Amino acid sequence: MTVEPGRYRAVAGQLPGAVCVVAVRWRGSVHATTVSSVASVSLEPPQLLFCVHVDARLADALADVDLWTVSVLAGDQAPVADWLAAPGRPTIGQLDRVPHAVSDVTGAMAVDGAAAWFDCRTAATHPSGDHLIVVGDVLGAEVGDPMSGALVHLRGRLRSVV
Repeated sequence: MTVEPGRYRAVAGQLPGAVCVVAVRWRGSVHATTVSSVASVSLEPPQLLFCVHVDARLADALADVDLWTVSVLAGDQAPVADWLAAPGRPTIGQLDRVPHAVSDVTGAMAVDGAAAWFDCRTAATHPSGDHLIVVGDVLGAEVGDPMSGALVHLRGRLRSVV
């Protein structure tokens, strides 16, 4: 017996999750999406994970590409999170409204003004339910402005924390 999905979603919404953008360069374009299931996995070797829906373009890209960048969004970057979570947004031009740089390590987008960035290489993927768990070896890590705070998803809303 399992919990009904609506109930699970309501209860799981009590778990605050860091709001991040994961980006990859795939087929000549940068693909990016907002995720809120990100966690540090290991210090030796340095690894982190994120989860992405199996039907997402990002999941398709990760089947071909093993380098990606995670931008941990700052407290004032809710519009970036909302845009890159919007279903049906165009692939071409989706980053025109998101200030960013290109990572020298991954070739993917790093959101300007983020609280932190990680450049990673996929170490393992694990299908689980309707998501894919992606574990990455951390190739590079940088911290942004310590006063930028962070953006979290809690109780169905994006919230800034300092």
